[in-house]
Amino acid sequence: MTQRIKVGELQVADVLYKLVNEDIIPGTGINADDFWSALQQCFETLGPKNKALLEKRDDLQAQIDTWYKNHRDDPHDALLYKKFLRDIGYLVPEGDDFKITTQNVDPEISHIAGPQLVVPVMNARYALNAS
Repeated sequence: MTQRIKVGELQVADVLYKLVNEDIIPGTGINADDFWSALQQCFETLGPKNKALLEKRDDLQAQIDTWYKNHRDDPHDALLYKKFLRDIGYLVPEGDDFKITTQNVDPEISHIAGPQLVVPVMNARYALNAS
């Protein structure tokens, strides 16, 4: 069983608590207590919305599962299926065009062209090919 440390109202795995406090935070200028307090605030603020979104996902999935059970012997009808997905709110009308802008992005990301490649560290061949 994972050892946990109580930090404010949070129950943090001991290994995560030590990693953050001993390896990640030092040198950042961030106070560890302030970090954990801000994290708790994030959970308190976003937790209810996250819970609601997960419930909505479960509800949509249940409706889709039921639709497939009810139509398992029918030939596929793409238009009927698309109408169903719209009716339950899974598909929504496309919105207007928009632009995304960023602020406070490190120059390595915003101004220097280069590959944004992620490779599995455990596979030396992938890492070698990437470099």
